Amino acid sequence: MTRPNPPGPNSLDALFAPRSVAILGASDDATRIGGRPLTYLRAAGFQGPIYPVNPTRDTVQGLKAHAAVADLPETPDAAILALPAAKVEEAVTALAGRGVKACVLFASGFAETGETALQARVAAIAREGGMRLVGPNCLGAFSVPGRFYASFSTVLDRGVPQQGGLSIVSQSGAFGSHLYYLARQRGLGIRHWITTGNEADVTVAEALEYFAHDPGTKVIMAYAEGFTDGDRLVAALEAARAARKPVVFMKVGRSEIGAAAAQSHTAALAGADAVCDAVLRQFGAFRAQTTEELVDIAHIACAGALPAGPKLGIVTISGGVGVLMTDAASDHGLDVAPMPQAAQAALKERLPFAGVRNPIDITAQAFNDPALLGDNLKLVLKEGGYDAVAAFLTSVPGSAANAAPVRDALEGVRRAWPDFPLVLSMLVDDPLRLEYEAMGYPVFADPSAAVAALAGARAIRAGFDRPAPPAARDAPPLPDGPLDEHAAKQVLAGAGIPVLTEHLATSADAAVAAWRSIGRPVAVKLVSPDIQHKTEVGGVVLGLNDEGAVRDAFDAILTRARAHDAAARLTGVLVSPMEGGEGCVEVLLGVQRDPVFGPVVVLGLGGVLVEVLGDVTFRRAPIDAAEARAMIGELRGAALLDGVRGRPPADKDALVQALVALSQLAAGQGARIDSIDINPFLLRPQGQGAVALDALIVRRQEGQS
Repeated sequence: MTRPNPPGPNSLDALFAPRSVAILGASDDATRIGGRPLTYLRAAGFQGPIYPVNPTRDTVQGLKAHAAVADLPETPDAAILALPAAKVEEAVTALAGRGVKACVLFASGFAETGETALQARVAAIAREGGMRLVGPNCLGAFSVPGRFYASFSTVLDRGVPQQGGLSIVSQSGAFGSHLYYLARQRGLGIRHWITTGNEADVTVAEALEYFAHDPGTKVIMAYAEGFTDGDRLVAALEAARAARKPVVFMKVGRSEIGAAAAQSHTAALAGADAVCDAVLRQFGAFRAQTTEELVDIAHIACAGALPAGPKLGIVTISGGVGVLMTDAASDHGLDVAPMPQAAQAALKERLPFAGVRNPIDITAQAFNDPALLGDNLKLVLKEGGYDAVAAFLTSVPGSAANAAPVRDALEGVRRAWPDFPLVLSMLVDDPLRLEYEAMGYPVFADPSAAVAALAGARAIRAGFDRPAPPAARDAPPLPDGPLDEHAAKQVLAGAGIPVLTEHLATSADAAVAAWRSIGRPVAVKLVSPDIQHKTEVGGVVLGLNDEGAVRDAFDAILTRARAHDAAARLTGVLVSPMEGGEGCVEVLLGVQRDPVFGPVVVLGLGGVLVEVLGDVTFRRAPIDAAEARAMIGELRGAALLDGVRGRPPADKDALVQALVALSQLAAGQGARIDSIDINPFLLRPQGQGAVALDALIVRRQEGQS
């Protein structure tokens, strides 16, 4: 059913910038769920009319109360429902009938407790009326510039948020409140905040997309327990990347137990976590593993400190901490390159006791002359060739004697280099820390956390610089009939994936003729659409090079297959030239249909041993050559493809071409396939190509999710 008010860039305007609001279940008690939103709206100075709806009172918190929605003097843009679940359906019906544009529904007792039918009815009523619905089972939303507070979160008891460019979306209300308050403690200004709860209508993906198009949002922080619309999430991430807005994401449910807990909490589909992780990375979001990391990287992104490259300069007053930070940089893939020789000499001349290579140890001696600290930092920034600099100053800038001169010196550095990614690790009281952050310095107590945050910011910037994914191309329909190995390889060949020149034999004589035409040792393999794992039933015989062996193999393979499954359809055998040997590497190429994100390309190292090694990586289809190379680089054993212990490098160009072709096949087939398995895919030495040795395509069944 088409929504009268379809989701889009302006779809949540009525929620974040309403001109008027009704509060159903409004309470005179400012500490109750129905009282808090009214208290917050008035404290923030909401500019439009506020209509409390409470049939038992004449006034609520000094405002005229109305007995029912029908009694309101006008149709409000938005409504806040502080009602129990049993009264929600009637209230939503009344609001939708009046033409209210947005509704925030606090109540629990819906899909998260198994009441899916009630939630579906409420969502359908809102949809028919063109009314956007936030929740149920949520803590609501607020907009700082709109002075609109549709929430009962107690964090708002501590005052109106500072306005800024960070927008936050969270499925969890309590954790969303937690994130807001952590951001507030860091001095980060907030623009919009929303918790989506059960997502009967508005989802994390839609809110993220709205923020991506919102001119005032500069950085997006997101928390989710599961997704139901992968296409929408990808579109949102692509919109944010196109606008060069950092997205810092926490997706929980990485473990099987965690995924089950997430589903019971919000009735969401957790999906395959490894696929989710790959999709977030592929489309430019940074996935944080801890709350601290989530806030750290949002913090550094709000300061605009996104390094253009991996080269990190480390300035420290402690040689030991310099080593600590260097270790952290190495762990996160940053390059602690040495200073150019001329810059080292210039720094040594100014500060003879300094360690000038990188880390750059200016020693505590620099604080005898704070101006020298500023001069040295300027030299590092100007001559070091770094993409970012992290400076460890411990507690020295907070001492009474040093506070003013160090602040003046660092303010001079920031004036000279206003946009450079420069972070400070130091221990100072909050008022002084906020002064530094107002200058544009992200401040961290933990030097390792400062380095990790810069690495995360670098990953976001690298995501900005990657091209948009290619468009999917249509693929011809799959052939009729069973998709056995022979048919699967024909489909792959048509898509541009190299396969062996093989012969399908339905008799022993045909198998012998095929061996003769190949002219070298062959493999003989069972072909059956009903027996997928041929080796487990003795359906593969290798290295045959005489007529008798080929005949015997044909008869034995079919006999074993009939003994395994008398009802199985047996097409015959494939006779294939033997491949492999010195200098070849086996990998797995595949496609799986993720229930959230659709066709996903899989690359694994190890061929038939891939399940044992567990060295795999994923991308949503389709991909281009650059993304294929990135996949290869993510394999833990990627060095094997470069040649080790005297082995020649493998033909990675052929692997890249095959990955791109497979991704287009997967995207083009769309809902027609459930999975593709090319295992092993044999990489020959560089320049000699690659070939699929075995293949399986599983057709997606009608009605399959």
